Amino acid sequence: KGSIMRLGDGEAVEDIQVVSTGSLGLDIALGVGGLPRGRVVEIYGPESSGKTTLTLQVIAEMQKLGGTAAFIDAEHALDVQYAAKLGVNVPELLISQPDTGEQALEITDALVRSGSIDMIVIDSVAALVPKAEIEGEMGDSLPGLQARLMSQALRKLTGTIKKTNCMVIFINQIRMKIGVMFGNPETTTGGNALKFYSSVRLDIRRIGSIKKNDEVIGSETRVKVVKNKVSPPFREAVFDILYGEGISRQGEIVDLGVQAKIVDKAGAWYSYNGERIG
Repeated sequence: KGSIMRLGDGEAVEDIQVVSTGSLGLDIALGVGGLPRGRVVEIYGPESSGKTTLTLQVIAEMQKLGGTAAFIDAEHALDVQYAAKLGVNVPELLISQPDTGEQALEITDALVRSGSIDMIVIDSVAALVPKAEIEGEMGDSLPGLQARLMSQALRKLTGTIKKTNCMVIFINQIRMKIGVMFGNPETTTGGNALKFYSSVRLDIRRIGSIKKNDEVIGSETRVKVVKNKVSPPFREAVFDILYGEGISRQGEIVDLGVQAKIVDKAGAWYSYNGERIG
């Protein structure tokens, strides 16, 4: 019939368990040292902004802690070799490539309820196509189907996610609202339910290219913590994503050193204790 208790009667309220994002700057911006377990997380941004790269880094960090991760590849676009380069233990990663949105979310629900999975990534919400849409004709108008599907799934998932301490990350894409004159015309797919149920929402953007001679070897990335239920929101982190390597740890440490005034920056040169380091 349910239960009720005083918080003071039970055990002490536990600290939030977190998993590093693989980026030192982003862990600091999140305020608790990483992404919280037992919560829903949404990562969204334009194409080629580093959404999947960031989530693969989080999977690698979870595996380092001895956790089990699952990847629901609704886009059917996971590059296994790239995942391995980012430090993901590919043989231990559970992967599913569902045919419909319902199937994807049922698999997610089953994995969460099993209690044996520590982290699930759904890539992406936009690719969760309702069964009715797949079985229908190309030009059929089926308004609100995906939003209803997401709303129902999240209602079912949230309680179990907390009980099993499983982190669920939804990757999402950006769409433009038509006819918006003032304010931001950008919105995410799948309705509003995910915005409400998410404890952390990250907006990831590519803001520049990293070049070596004339060759582009990576992208400068900015992540804004748009929503945060476990720490103050609206903090930002800027880091480099190198192609084939992932987040550049060395570059981040130097940038944080400059911010903390431990490393001196003069033009394009960096020096530490009067000694030039690069």
